[in-house]
Amino acid sequence: MERPNVYFTDFHTEPFGDSLPAKLKKLLKKAGIETIGMEKKFVAVKMHFGELGNVSFLRPNYARAVVDVVKELGGLPYLTDCNTLYPGSRKNALEHLYCAWENGFTPLTVGCPILIGDGLKGTDDVCVPVAGGEYIKEAKIGRAIMDADIVISLTHFKGHEMTGFGGTMKNLGMGCGSRAGKKEQHSNGKPRINPDKCRGCRRCQKECANQGLDFDKEARKMTVNEGNCVGCGRCLGACSFDAISFSNDAAVSELNCRMAEYAKAVVDGRPNFHISLIVDVSPNCDCHGENDVPILPNIGMMASFDPVALDQACADACLAASPLPGSQLAKNMADPHFVDHHDHFVNSAPESEWESCLAHAEKIGLGSRKYNLITV
Repeated sequence: MERPNVYFTDFHTEPFGDSLPAKLKKLLKKAGIETIGMEKKFVAVKMHFGELGNVSFLRPNYARAVVDVVKELGGLPYLTDCNTLYPGSRKNALEHLYCAWENGFTPLTVGCPILIGDGLKGTDDVCVPVAGGEYIKEAKIGRAIMDADIVISLTHFKGHEMTGFGGTMKNLGMGCGSRAGKKEQHSNGKPRINPDKCRGCRRCQKECANQGLDFDKEARKMTVNEGNCVGCGRCLGACSFDAISFSNDAAVSELNCRMAEYAKAVVDGRPNFHISLIVDVSPNCDCHGENDVPILPNIGMMASFDPVALDQACADACLAASPLPGSQLAKNMADPHFVDHHDHFVNSAPESEWESCLAHAEKIGLGSRKYNLITV
């Protein structure tokens, strides 16, 4: 099998030369994005708009560069992301859009509409079969993402406290899952209802198809019927008061495998293209309401038709870089009890692990970990 190509350009610019968004456009064209027939096709550009308070997410300028190229090719682009599993500023479409706007993502700045992939409450999803899935038979993907003719992922490559790094696999797999889909990747368990937060509105019960919730009329509180509940997570998206939660009880390696299978569900059967920017490599996810000092220097931009090869190439580039002084990674390495894992991401977050995700993605036919790196 021929190795896929991963195209790379650095962040260097010359005075009065190309800007970084212009370099990104050239990278996309060199990587072959123009070979995708986009005329009058709906093109979902999947990215992360950043949590409020976080400033390490990708700037809207990069999104605009991708959108401009898609429009040049006759495509109909829109930026998209799905609602979050946890309480925050992106757990429903209204809050999510306000967050995106405050972080600079508007139709004016990015040149296209912004759609929240799984709808108002995170319950608008489609069950998508996973070919070769070992953990997931049907992935719950946001409907507005599955309705697209073409999928492009635009990823901020950074560290992650559980999965080692947040790359294309996470952007596609976790990011395109509805709230119930995210729950399925994180947990095999059943919900817990906090009686102090439950308002007795019964919205969650309307979403339950299995009689898994019982309403206590006297206390006016909802409870979980353990015998009937199947742990699907539909109730989570229906609750507007953060009264329902699931524990993150899936082991990291299992989480990684489920995430890979979700990513495959997203891209199977339609054209897809992937972009990662290794910049502001924070130690934790952009879902945090804050960001720490970058653990590694800005390295560059990469693009490929193969999402697995792209993640592997980004990881390899990061592992070859030197840690930045004063970062979480540097502090960990200076600790007298430091155990060197010979991996910057694991050294930064010792409980994390990323190899299983790419190994499983390759196993189920999502892509290849071997690649040709072509510098633009």
